[in-house]
Amino acid sequence: MDLQFAKGHGAKNDFVIFADEHDSLHLAPAQIARVCDRRSGIGADGTLRAVRGRHIPQWDGDPDIWFMDYHNSDGSLAEMCGNGLRVFVKYLLANGLATGPVVQVGTRAGLRHGEMLDDGRIAVWMGKVVLADAPQITVNAGERILAATKANVGNPHAVISLSGGGLAEIDLREPPTWSPREAFPDGVNIEFVERLTPGRVAMRVFERGSGETLACGTGIVAVAAFERRLSGLDQIIVECPGGTLEVRFAGDEGTLCGSAELVARGVFDLREDL
Repeated sequence: MDLQFAKGHGAKNDFVIFADEHDSLHLAPAQIARVCDRRSGIGADGTLRAVRGRHIPQWDGDPDIWFMDYHNSDGSLAEMCGNGLRVFVKYLLANGLATGPVVQVGTRAGLRHGEMLDDGRIAVWMGKVVLADAPQITVNAGERILAATKANVGNPHAVISLSGGGLAEIDLREPPTWSPREAFPDGVNIEFVERLTPGRVAMRVFERGSGETLACGTGIVAVAAFERRLSGLDQIIVECPGGTLEVRFAGDEGTLCGSAELVARGVFDLREDL
């Protein structure tokens, strides 16, 4: 069985994208993991399947909407992906599957929308960001034990402020652990943040199901909400290893702005005996 795909990235957070309008192509977790493998597959942090909303049992919105069916690189399901959403919108527009200026997208975190800005960046509305009042979690990363603040951007996050610096020295070769475990029963994305100036921060992220990635859209929004609380600013710049992105706030709702690139397309052989 052949998979006709496109490859794209947002701040080097990369994805394999494919259209499945009639819900006829269901990849098993093991197949997704093989597609995303960086040596034996295409290589990606996850897959984005474009399917009509009517085919998603949990979706109770417009049945004709394009739904972003997102899976992590290990094949596990995730509610949302901010960089993936920007790449998804770019894919729909580039392939004539949607017309602008605003593109509505269904996700497991609810309805989202995006648009292409005059400078070519894609801006996506990420909805309300829920940030805990104070650190409630401890995270073990390598030999360090750090306090973390819970955040929700349609999916779970733990934000860690490194007040003394040392962002580059955080050991993410192994998955961080957290306590209490029941705080995130389905896993969590963990962001490590170093403040540069008011309204500008640097971050690294360990994504559940994918490991350390060069950027994480929902994580960027969670980090921006944390910095907004400190600075009082409604426009936050977040520097990731893969690039720099901007988050704008209107009340508690965030919009993520950044580049989204489609870099390749092709056919992948899904046979397991290769």
